[in-house]
Amino acid sequence: MLGGLSGAFGASPEDARVRQLVDEAVKPVIEQYGIPGMAVAVTIAGEHHFFEYGLASKKPRIAVTRDTLFELGSISKTFTATLATYAEVEGKLSLTDSVGEHMPELKGSALDAVRVLDLATHTTGGFPLQLPDDVKNQKQLVAYYRGWKPQFEPGTHRSYANPSAGLLGIVAAKAMGSSFKVLMEEKLFPQLGLQRTYIDVPKGEMKSYAWGYNRQDKPVRVTPALLAHEAYGVKSNAVDMIRYVDVNMGIAIVPGPVARAVDATHVGYFRAGEIVQDLIWEQYPYPVALDRMLAGNSPEMARSATPAKAIEPPMPPQADVIVNKTGSTGGFGAYVAYIPAKKIGIVMLANKFYPNAERVKAAYAVLSGLAE
Repeated sequence: MLGGLSGAFGASPEDARVRQLVDEAVKPVIEQYGIPGMAVAVTIAGEHHFFEYGLASKKPRIAVTRDTLFELGSISKTFTATLATYAEVEGKLSLTDSVGEHMPELKGSALDAVRVLDLATHTTGGFPLQLPDDVKNQKQLVAYYRGWKPQFEPGTHRSYANPSAGLLGIVAAKAMGSSFKVLMEEKLFPQLGLQRTYIDVPKGEMKSYAWGYNRQDKPVRVTPALLAHEAYGVKSNAVDMIRYVDVNMGIAIVPGPVARAVDATHVGYFRAGEIVQDLIWEQYPYPVALDRMLAGNSPEMARSATPAKAIEPPMPPQADVIVNKTGSTGGFGAYVAYIPAKKIGIVMLANKFYPNAERVKAAYAVLSGLAE
């Protein structure tokens, strides 16, 4: 099943144009990588177009719809950053605070020299990409953070890492006096206008939760683990995620404090390689060559430390940029990209991992076509 479906029967000429762009960009990728299913959503100045391909589950056979829940992987980190900036808006913390100011158990460790801002920009000084396998409980997690030794001075290198993003979520939740999950599901998601976005998928929604498929084509879903909630644990659908894009572009209306928090995640703090590093989000000046975006989303940027130069003063949120974020789990691959000046954006949710480069190329083709 490889058909693209959209908003309503009797699609408009605009919808047909968008459908052609999306079909031409994503169908070859789906076929090349054997992706069971994908949900794509496009926004044009707040008008939404939805396209669904293939299966959310092979056994039983269940088709993807715009309501199918997918794992977002590291796109979850953008919500974590928004919780941190929301805490700042509420006066609970400052991004310039040291980690130790909010985590007394880490006082006297190397994290005393690390700012909350460094956690949100991957510039702590060299956390590994993943939390070590032998860290399995809270006591071991605190010991791991206390014993961590940076490779670089904080604020000098970008090292993409779950342990830093996870700690960002822990600090933000602690500052706000509640659990990360409760703050997300009962405070942030509702105020963003997201109706079916979860940390833990409720029992009544499990029927909408896609199965992911791993490299052996076996059905999988993300397993509970330390820092999963904060670093890669959000599940959502195309409807909520394209609204989230609109919120990030300032098109969708949300309460003032939340709008300010979202806006704050788009401040540019560092230049690293080809990207400007915002709070988790990554941006490029628009227009931008595809090669530059591919370099910014390359495996090397995810796995290696890249020299980072602080932007002084930090760059306020820009309109003439393309903002993006990838996300993956063992059975899912997602991508979000948008251009505020053009008021266009795309969400791609798939239930199989496939290379980031293919996500970027497909989204770039669609956005380029829309921007003409």
